[in-house]
Amino acid sequence: METRRTYTPRASEVTHNWVVLDAAGRPLGRLAGQVAQLLKGKHKPSYSPHLDVGDYVVVVNAARVGITGKNKPQQKMYYRHSGYLGSLRAVSLEQMMARRPERVIEHAVRGMLPKNSLGRSMFRKLRVYAGPDHPHRAQVGEEVTVTND
Repeated sequence: METRRTYTPRASEVTHNWVVLDAAGRPLGRLAGQVAQLLKGKHKPSYSPHLDVGDYVVVVNAARVGITGKNKPQQKMYYRHSGYLGSLRAVSLEQMMARRPERVIEHAVRGMLPKNSLGRSMFRKLRVYAGPDHPHRAQVGEEVTVTND
């Protein structure tokens, strides 16, 4: 009787491709969900939850990402705290988009990744740029752009 075994890829067998996503006009949550899926590698047949098999993702036009809801830019807040008493800082989505639009996408994607060392290694493969230009043309080779489906 033949025994069947589940195939698990080794870390040395994993290939990481480069994918470019255009954020212009796409809803923030849907874009972040697609980016998280690409970073995890769930689109690959060799997906394994305990290995980092995902691709490198470059997001361009972060300043033009779509926000649903007319009051969301003023009402959605991003909080950070240094640990000292009274040092809670709050920044609205509108202010964050004006100062650092890359951080809006990074924050949304980080929340969708695992909260452990594997998630941190996945997050390191994300590159976000406010404009249409990025310095990763050599890694991408031919422009592999995922369409806005």
